[in-house]
Amino acid sequence: MSPRNPLLVTVLAALFLFAGCSTGPSLENRGEVTAPPGDNKHLTIGSAGFTESDLLAQMYALLLREAGYGTDTLTVSNRELYEPALESGQIDLVPEYAATFADWLNTKKNGPDARPVGSPDLDTTLRELRRLAAPRGLSVLDPGRAVDQNAYAVSATWAREHRLRTLSDLGRSGLRVRIAAGDECATRPYCAPGLRTTYGIDITGIDPKGLGTTQAKKAVQDGTAQMVATTTTDATLPDFGLVLLKDDRRLQNADYLVPVVNRAQAGSARVAKALGRLSTVLTTSDLADLNRRVDSWRRLPQDVARDYLRSKHLV
Repeated sequence: MSPRNPLLVTVLAALFLFAGCSTGPSLENRGEVTAPPGDNKHLTIGSAGFTESDLLAQMYALLLREAGYGTDTLTVSNRELYEPALESGQIDLVPEYAATFADWLNTKKNGPDARPVGSPDLDTTLRELRRLAAPRGLSVLDPGRAVDQNAYAVSATWAREHRLRTLSDLGRSGLRVRIAAGDECATRPYCAPGLRTTYGIDITGIDPKGLGTTQAKKAVQDGTAQMVATTTTDATLPDFGLVLLKDDRRLQNADYLVPVVNRAQAGSARVAKALGRLSTVLTTSDLADLNRRVDSWRRLPQDVARDYLRSKHLV
């Protein structure tokens, strides 16, 4: 894959700055985008700047190079910047998360008080996401098998002692639970309120150490808290002796990985086919392992991505 292009980064940063200062029409006021699917020969893949997004961007680039495209990768860590860049064609495609991106686009269109459209049902979530994305000139490709949802982990020893495999098991146990999580856990429906109403878990309090942080996991490891809020692709849980409890009643939204492309530049069947080769192979456990190789083993995302694709005979 070609290295990140400093000139492209500089130009894009200038364009972002200009867009932020311009008094002209915003993307929100330009009307629906109806350009037919395009097939540019050189594509820029955006990354949101965290390990998983970097890995996915690198794998997308390798697969597209295998299909005959030239590629660049570009890190833009703020969705408020990279989503407009995707709409305008400064970025051609990004890895996204179905429910989260659907709710983000919905809020962008209908305001911060808009009722969420993401749900635990993948088909419903995709339908809403595509409805919101299409007028912006974006195409949402088919999701893969991998999902990065909010999740909850406990000590493996504690789980064995109380025979806990699922969140329902924890609810039935009657055990008192303090959660190490972000401050928002107290009010977010997928966190403490949902755990109480959906599973009947006795939540006694929130230990405000953040979502999946080292400090939060250490709190469960040393018994200060009994459960940590994290994600399904958290690569470091085994390092702290923690295991995930299955969300067996589907409290969490369907945050399956989906490539989102600028339709006018990367909306071709060739691009969809190239990226679809990864979607049918990559699993949640695969992705967690790849994250671990970068975060714990300190390997470069591009090397981990290449090794994985080679192991699956995709490059």
